[in-house]
Amino acid sequence: MTRNIAFSLVAVALVASCGTQQEQCIRRGTSEYRTINRLLAEVEGNLARGYAWEERTVMRTELDDCPTVVRTKDGGRAIVYRSCFRDVADTERYRVPIDPLVETRKRDNLIARKKALTPSARATVDACKVEYPEAKT
Repeated sequence: MTRNIAFSLVAVALVASCGTQQEQCIRRGTSEYRTINRLLAEVEGNLARGYAWEERTVMRTELDDCPTVVRTKDGGRAIVYRSCFRDVADTERYRVPIDPLVETRKRDNLIARKKALTPSARATVDACKVEYPEAKT
């Protein structure tokens, strides 16, 4: 199981470092702009639905097979699997009421911030394209 987690972490690290130099440059230079876009989409979704989504971690118990080391008749050791209960953490989504006036103000502020960031984000993208031109195939 630990080996599976290690492989998963390596895969995540490889995917995070993917992309051409140009894509990495653009990603670094436009992170705030992309965050504003993500938040704006979330607020607009909240306004359209009339509620927001929140997440919380809940613990539950599930029956599992647990490895147990036992002594054999000849004095050695063996691993056997026995039923046991384990605590498992789950993420649960639930609805949260919103104040439409507050969400509208949030949306308006995010739109204004996006407009302010747009010129610098465009300049960053243009600069990255000049610094790291991609080969035409």
